Amino acid sequence: MQTARAVPASSVVNLRDLGGIALGSGHRVRPGAVLRSGQLGELDTARDTAVAALGIRTVVDLRTADERAAAPDRLPPGARLFVADVLGDNPGVAPARLRALLADPVEAEQLLGSGKAEEMFAETYRQMVLLPGAAAAYRAFVETAADDRARPVLFHCTAGKDRTGWATALLLMLLGASRDVVRDEFLAVNPVVRAAYAPYVQGFLDAGGDPEIASAIIEVRPRYLGMALDAMDERWGGLDGYVRDGLRIPQAAVDRLRSGLVVSA
Repeated sequence: MQTARAVPASSVVNLRDLGGIALGSGHRVRPGAVLRSGQLGELDTARDTAVAALGIRTVVDLRTADERAAAPDRLPPGARLFVADVLGDNPGVAPARLRALLADPVEAEQLLGSGKAEEMFAETYRQMVLLPGAAAAYRAFVETAADDRARPVLFHCTAGKDRTGWATALLLMLLGASRDVVRDEFLAVNPVVRAAYAPYVQGFLDAGGDPEIASAIIEVRPRYLGMALDAMDERWGGLDGYVRDGLRIPQAAVDRLRSGLVVSA
């Protein structure tokens, strides 16, 4: 099953164009219109000319204030920044502290040992669906992606896997992708993220850290996405209820999103 196309970049982690992903009924996502990535704190468009050539108009930053202060985005030429802080209601949760969690194996064992790392990440995915602040952020993201004048849109968090992973899942489902397609794209980022964080993981392991803790932190897992989908289904009865009553996205914005991003295969 086709997943997003990796865009070659040495100064941006996990840069992927969602264009071409199958939506069923002979349709696909419009190429070059919506892209996902990790943070842009080290973006160098002089070195990464392929990034500059994307013509990005809007960068949607899903990170917390602390993350943005520690690594401010470097924007592509001509792009504007739009902040949609998903975890502002709870900025200390795991996805906002990836490197910190790998810095101290003793503290990590106390906080995250015996399976607690996976539990913490899984619960965070539930909260990304249920928290009012997260709903406001994801609504703003969808409405931005639906705006013809804002595209091409690049959206990101820190590693481009958790907050960005749910943003991608939401976008693809709104465009008509099956949950199998959504799951494939969700999991497809793992090799790149593992490689990007390999030095931090190796340092953690060399200092005696638990490999299972490191794996739960760095990877995305089917259970994580499943927790978000279950929360959506249980609270709102599925995607339509989540979009209408949870995110409060107007139908007109959903229609604009689909008309702008769905093309014939």
